[in-house]
Amino acid sequence: MWFNGVEVFKSHKVRMAQWDRLRQLPVVYTQQLHELYDRDALPMDVRHYLSAWIEKQEWQRAARDHDLAVVLLQVLLENLDIQHSRFVQEESFLMQHNIRRYKQNFQRYLEDPCALASTILWFLEKEKEILQTADLAEQVQSLHVEQEAMETSSQQDLERKMAGLRNEVQCMEHTMICLEEQQDEFDFKYQTHKMEAVADEAVKKTQIRVLQSLVNRLNDCRKSTLSDLNKLLDRTRDLIDILVNKELVEWQRRQQKSCIGAPDDVCLDQLEKWFTCVAVCLFQVREFLSKLEELVEKVSYDNDPVKSQRPSLQRRTDALLNDLLKSSFVVETQPSMPQGKGPLVLRTNVQFSVKTRLLVKFPELNHSMKVNVSMEREAPQIKGYRRFNVLGTKTKALNMAESQSGGMVADFRHLTLKEQKCGGSNKGGSDIPLTVTEELHIIYFDTVFELKGLSVQLQASSLPVVIISNSSQQQSAWASILWFNMLSLDTKDVMFFANCPAATWPQFGEMLSWQFLSATKRGLNADQLQMIAHRLFGKQKNYDTCKVAWSKFSKENSPDTFWVWFDGILVMVKTFLEDLWRDGLIMGFVSKGKEKSLLKKKQRGTFLLRFSESVIGGITFSWVDIDDFGQPDVKTVQPFTKVDLTQIPFHEIIRNFQILEAENIPENPLLYLYPNTPKDEAFRKYYSEKTGDDSPYIKYIKTKLVFVSKENTLEARSLVSSDMAQGEGLEPVNGLCGEAAEQSENPSPLETYHPDPLLTGPGEPPQELLMYLNNPNLFTDSDMFEDDPELPDFSLQEFGFLPPQTCGSMYQ
Repeated sequence: MWFNGVEVFKSHKVRMAQWDRLRQLPVVYTQQLHELYDRDALPMDVRHYLSAWIEKQEWQRAARDHDLAVVLLQVLLENLDIQHSRFVQEESFLMQHNIRRYKQNFQRYLEDPCALASTILWFLEKEKEILQTADLAEQVQSLHVEQEAMETSSQQDLERKMAGLRNEVQCMEHTMICLEEQQDEFDFKYQTHKMEAVADEAVKKTQIRVLQSLVNRLNDCRKSTLSDLNKLLDRTRDLIDILVNKELVEWQRRQQKSCIGAPDDVCLDQLEKWFTCVAVCLFQVREFLSKLEELVEKVSYDNDPVKSQRPSLQRRTDALLNDLLKSSFVVETQPSMPQGKGPLVLRTNVQFSVKTRLLVKFPELNHSMKVNVSMEREAPQIKGYRRFNVLGTKTKALNMAESQSGGMVADFRHLTLKEQKCGGSNKGGSDIPLTVTEELHIIYFDTVFELKGLSVQLQASSLPVVIISNSSQQQSAWASILWFNMLSLDTKDVMFFANCPAATWPQFGEMLSWQFLSATKRGLNADQLQMIAHRLFGKQKNYDTCKVAWSKFSKENSPDTFWVWFDGILVMVKTFLEDLWRDGLIMGFVSKGKEKSLLKKKQRGTFLLRFSESVIGGITFSWVDIDDFGQPDVKTVQPFTKVDLTQIPFHEIIRNFQILEAENIPENPLLYLYPNTPKDEAFRKYYSEKTGDDSPYIKYIKTKLVFVSKENTLEARSLVSSDMAQGEGLEPVNGLCGEAAEQSENPSPLETYHPDPLLTGPGEPPQELLMYLNNPNLFTDSDMFEDDPELPDFSLQEFGFLPPQTCGSMYQ
C-alpha cells in the first residue's frame, strides 16, 4: 500500500504541475494553448486562477457520475465567488466583471453537470497532448542534436585532414622553390668553376670542397623532398580510403534507402568538395614530380635519389588519382519515369530520366566530357532473361549548367528502353525461375577523363532496375525494388532474387514506415507496426528476431498478397485521406480485437478509424454503444473504398453517418474520436461549408449512408444499396448492389425498394429496402470476429432473417 501511495503521490505531483509546465513552454506551444482556450467553454482566466483545484479533481469519473458532477459544479461556483471577493479587495474592476460573467455561464450546467465535467476533462486532455508534443519535439531535437554532433564531429575530423593535406601541398610548393634555388646556386658555381682556369691548387681544392658541400646539400634536399612527397601520398591514400570506402559507400547506401522512401540526405555537394580537394592536390603532386624530372635533366650525379625514386612516385600518384577519379563518377538521380510508382521501375517505350555527376569538379572540363548510356554487356546466363536497347539521346556532355549547385552533371531526360527480339537467347542458361518483376537490369554510363596528360576511362552504373511492359506489373515491380534496396549491399547483384534473403522485422517495419512517410509525411508509430507484426507472425513477446520471407511479402495468397493489401491502404490514404492521416486522426493499423478492447473502456459514442484487414484499400470505423443490459457494445460499419471516397470525402461520411434509434429518430452515434476528442472538434476544419440539402454530397448521403435499426434484426435502409459487395461484415451475396441494382431490369425477388425514410413527411411510416438473407456461409470470408476472445460464438440461424450490409451499413 505504501508503494502504491508513493506512486499516487508522484502522479498527483505531475498533475499539479501541468498548468505551470504549460506556461513555461516555447512560444509555438503557448500559441497552441491560447488557441485552445480561445473559446467560452472553459475561460483561460478560470483555468489559471483555479488550476490547482481543477487538476486535483476526478473529472473522468464525474463525466459518468451525476452526483459527483453536481458536487464539483457547486465547488467550482464557490471558488469563483472566492476569486470574485479577492478581486473586489484588489479593486480589479475588469476581473470582477469577468468572474461574474464566467459564473453565470457555468450556471447553465446545473441541469447537466456531467457535460461540464466532460468539457473540463477534454481541455485537460488537450493540454496533455500539447505537453506530449512538446516533450516529443524536445526528445527528437535532442536525438537530432546528438546525431548531428556525431556527423559534425566526423565531418570536422575529415575537414581537418583536408586542411592538413592542403597545408602539406603548400609546404611542398615552398620546398620545391627552395630546392630549385639550391640547385641553381650549385649549377651557377659549378659552371663558373668550369670556365675559370685556376692555377693555384690550394684555391682549386677549396672551390671543389665548396662545390661538394653544395651538391651534398642538394642531395639531402632532394632526399628530403622525396620523403615528404611519400608522406604526402600516404596522407592522400588515407583520405581516398575514407572518401571511397566510407563516405561514398555510406552515401550510396543512403541513396538506396532514399529510393524506397527513407528521409536520408543524399546531397553530393560536400562529397564533391572533398573529392575535388584531393584530386587538385594529386594533380599538384604530379606537377611536383614533373618539376623534379626537369631539375634532374639540368643537374644530376651518381646515386641521384630522384632518378631512382621519381618513377615509383609517379606510378603511385597516378594510381591514387585513377582510384579517386573512377569512384568520383556516380549516378546522382536514379532512373525514374514521370508517372511511375517510384524510381528504378521502368516500362518499355516510356520515357525515363537519369542524372550522372562527376564529383571531381574542374571548370576547364565543362562541356568537354561526353557520357554514353548503354545496358549490361553480358546478360546473366538464365533462360528467358530479356535484353534491352537504350533509345533516345544516349550521349550528353558533363556540364555545370544543368545542376542547381553548379556540379558537373549529365542529365538524360528522354531515354526509352526497347526489348531485343533475340530468338533463342540464353538457351544454355540455367533454369532459375525468375518472374519478369524479379529480373534486375543495370544501366551503364561511360566517359573519359582527360586533363594535363592524364586519361582515365570512367564508368558509373545505376542501381538495378525492374523493366515492365504493362502498367499492371508496376505494383509487383515496386515490391522487388523495395526488397532489393532494403537488404542488398551489393548494388550490382542482378541475381539477387535467385537466392533471396529474408528481412528481419526491424528492417521490414522501418521500410513499411518509410512508405507512409514519403507519401504522406507521416510514418507508422510503434503501435501500428506492432499490429502489422501481429498480422505476420502472430502474438510474440519480441518481434525483433522474427523474419519475413520474400514469398510471404509478395507471393503468398496471390493475388491478395501482404504487399497488395498494404499498398492498397497506402494508395487509398495518399489519394483520399492524406490530411486526416497526417493530422493523426486515423489509428489505421489496429486489429479488431485491440479495437474492441480500447473502445469498451470508453464512453458511449467513442469511435476510431482503422484500415480493413480483408478489403483491399478499405477503411472503416467502429464505435462503442451501450446495450440493453448496460454493457459496452462495439459496432462497426463495412469498409469504405475508393468507390465511395471518390463520391464523398471520408470526413463527410463521419459527419453525416446516422442510425435509426427508437421511434425511428436518426442519430449520429459517432461522438468522440478516440480517446476522447469531440468529433466536430477533430474534423471541423475539413467540413464542407454547405450542409443539409445544400451539401454537395446530399445525393450520396441520402442514398448510400445506410440507416440501421437497433433491433435484433439489422435493417439496411436506402433508396439504393451500396457499391460495396464485400467486406468485413454481412455480404449481400443474394442481391444486386450499387449500380448493378440500379441498372437491373429484373430486380431480384429478394429486393424491395421504398423511398428513403429521411424524405418522408411527419406521421408517415418509415420505409426501407430489405434484402432477406439466410446464408450460413455468410461469414466464411469475413474477419470480423478474429482476434477477439471476448466475443461469444453464435450462429446466424439464431436470427429470423438478416438483411445484407451495404457499404456504410452496420454489423455488431
